[in-house]
Amino acid sequence: MLLAALAFLASASALDAQASPKRATAVRLAGPAPRIDGRLDDAAWTGVAPLEDFNQQRPTEGGVPSERTQVFIRYDNDALYLGARMFRAQPSDILRSLSRRDGSATAEHLQVTFDTHRDGRTGYAFKISAAGVQGDFHHAQDNEMRGREAQYDPVWEASAAIDSLGWVAEMRIPFSQLRFPAADRQEWGFQLDRWMPDKNEDLQWIVIPTKETGYISRFGTLTGIAGVKAVRPVELLPYVASDAVRAAVVDQANPFRNPTRTRVGMDAKFGIGSNLTIDATMNPDFGQVEADPAEVNLSAFETIVEERRTFFTEGAQLLRIEGPNYFYSRRIGAAPHLSVSGDYVDQPRASTILGAAKLTGRTASRLSVGALLGMTGRANARVFSVDSNRTTSTVVEPRTEYAVVRLEQELGKQASTFGGMLVAMRRDLGSDPKLTARLASQAYSGGVDWRIRWQQGKYAVSGYAGFSHVEGDSLAIGRVQRSSAHYFQRPDGAYLDYDPSRQSLTGYTASIRADKDAGRRILWGAQVSTETSGYEVNDVGRLQSAEDVDYNADIQIRETEPGRYLRNWRLGFVSRGSFNYGGNHTNAEWQQSANLTFLNFWSLNLNTRLDASTLDDALTRGGPLMRTGLSWGQDYRLNSAMGARTGWRANYNWGRDALGGWRSAFGGGITVRPSPRWQLSLDPNYQRSTDSRQYVTTVTDAAATATYGARYLFAYVDRVTTSLKTRVNYAFSRSLTLEGYAEPFAASGRYHGIGELRAPRTSELRRYGAEGTTITRLADGSYAVTPQGAAFTLSNRDFNVLSFRSNVVLRWEWHAGSTLYVVWQQNRRASEALGEPVSAADLLNTTRAAGDNFLALKMSYWLPVKGRS
Repeated sequence: MLLAALAFLASASALDAQASPKRATAVRLAGPAPRIDGRLDDAAWTGVAPLEDFNQQRPTEGGVPSERTQVFIRYDNDALYLGARMFRAQPSDILRSLSRRDGSATAEHLQVTFDTHRDGRTGYAFKISAAGVQGDFHHAQDNEMRGREAQYDPVWEASAAIDSLGWVAEMRIPFSQLRFPAADRQEWGFQLDRWMPDKNEDLQWIVIPTKETGYISRFGTLTGIAGVKAVRPVELLPYVASDAVRAAVVDQANPFRNPTRTRVGMDAKFGIGSNLTIDATMNPDFGQVEADPAEVNLSAFETIVEERRTFFTEGAQLLRIEGPNYFYSRRIGAAPHLSVSGDYVDQPRASTILGAAKLTGRTASRLSVGALLGMTGRANARVFSVDSNRTTSTVVEPRTEYAVVRLEQELGKQASTFGGMLVAMRRDLGSDPKLTARLASQAYSGGVDWRIRWQQGKYAVSGYAGFSHVEGDSLAIGRVQRSSAHYFQRPDGAYLDYDPSRQSLTGYTASIRADKDAGRRILWGAQVSTETSGYEVNDVGRLQSAEDVDYNADIQIRETEPGRYLRNWRLGFVSRGSFNYGGNHTNAEWQQSANLTFLNFWSLNLNTRLDASTLDDALTRGGPLMRTGLSWGQDYRLNSAMGARTGWRANYNWGRDALGGWRSAFGGGITVRPSPRWQLSLDPNYQRSTDSRQYVTTVTDAAATATYGARYLFAYVDRVTTSLKTRVNYAFSRSLTLEGYAEPFAASGRYHGIGELRAPRTSELRRYGAEGTTITRLADGSYAVTPQGAAFTLSNRDFNVLSFRSNVVLRWEWHAGSTLYVVWQQNRRASEALGEPVSAADLLNTTRAAGDNFLALKMSYWLPVKGRS
């Protein structure tokens, strides 16, 4: 019923299709295929009229190009061929920096994108730079940047060369690397794009309006391809890898010192029909993936880190929904939940992924499909006892199975959508009491979502409705109820119904939103969403807090056409907030932003924020509501032109609150290329702050009647954090590169002004050392506290942390689709309970901290298996 209503609304407001009427023709080769050598001297390129009708997309939309471009299109039974001549009046101005495939080097390039299913939503893009570096990605949405997946890595050929007229590019794109319908004659969506970074000039065959929505749906048409067969590809990518870990300090009595491992595994890709693809992996290895950045997290919430593993990033857009985070792929293969202690311990850093498979694609009926199955193995930690001279093994993570299914149907000419998603997880806990007390045995979540568009996407109404259900032992479900996402145990939250005997938890979420996404001057949006108290998805997905009713509204005023002083500008105003189910206002904030682009393409971003004083239901970490202080701050960011040979940015932000807290932070970045092969980037950051209400601990004391029989301790924390992210890349050639990443990191924190919450729903503290209380610093740095009740001791919370993480990767694509990696990683860390402010000089000391060295070698070999048509 709902699906029918959505289809009616989508079609009732349909206007004419927004695709461009422009057409290009591919001409079948009558003779030999051209050599892909960066020269247009083959007979294949003669007698064919080139495409030349390009226009500027920027800096002047629809403007006349400053340089000519010619593109020739040919094909045979096996592949599509593109030859291109990019004229330049001054060839010496061509930026031609060298990088690895899909690298972010600043270089002039030509890009071709095909909408092979002619669905106005998905596309395959192929890019070649003036230095001959290839790039490719898959578009999963009708948007130029959002939903673009750089992990799409087809096997194709390209070459480029610079000459006295400019530069030349040639491409050979096998039909086996594209998915398209089985038809004698093909008509594809088609777009060409040439980017000249030294001029900040973007030329397009079909100019995509900046004031309107849509990208692939606006493409022109490529005709002429006939008599080619749609192939169902079968590709195998076996690998062998070996690694060794060497600790900085080696205890010769440690039986687990300097472990080495050798592994074999395989990735596979299978075509299903002309639209769907299965990707499978067995015993995958991700040793070449860059390490996560260092941090010091003093909050009650986990840090969300970016997914970098290729298997999980490719096709990820088809496994997510706008809104609820039902699926967070970093849960698969994460660090074990349990840990052990002993004389010598060999603790797994991550659970082992035994295998996983994905089904992704989009059918001819415009149904997008995404599905994933995965299994991680039981993880065991080994403990060696010196007294007994024995090694024992303890389970620290059970075998776990994951399943994710996402379907989205596009409806009508307006490309409205209706979809659904279901996620499931099951753990094989057995009867191990440590596992059953800690982990849920199974979890399910999912729901439906929709987006109704009209006036070619200028307006939209979207929403979702979902559920979650988690089961397990009462001890495990009790942990969920008391976790930072719920805090059912709050003494002033009787309506939450905390039940320690409960063996399951069920909750719901829903949202409705309206947007104006296009137009010359004014855009706006408004949303209301909610999660019930029992909503819980953290076993497979991501949730910071439940039991919320959130609202937000924004309006943006913009100018996209160049003026006397600015090339474009945008002003934004946002209001957002939330209530909990007890009717308490838990958040209220307002933001104002200004984004200005100057005529020289520099950009300036200004942001002002005001947070009202509200009642927070998480500050006391399971205790009563506590009031936050009014806070305010600003952020300033200045960026160089995007296509500059030397790119840089500088930013500063500050903040204050009514309780005495403050923040001041400086940061920036610079990327230089001393030669086309070298790239160096530095991203320094320095921040000083005082947190005015940092949670310390909770002390049970029946005498604390005003706060429900417990003392909730808080302190001021003076913090200093500094880091310097450094990248050094060298390209020996397009297929052989060396990339280095290092991040020295130093942080300190000094706790002072310790006190207890005076009363619920206030922010006032009873400072220890006054009002009849005492606090004494002991020799070991801990505190002896005598409040108006039982005395207790606080451990020293001050900290000084040094961290150095580095990653050096030699990458050699030694054969088409086949890669050799040599990886050297360092992970150094040292910490002391000092609290002395760190400085930039401490970044040098990070390299002397104790830590591990990790050396790995991985080689893969691409085995294409002849597919079926």
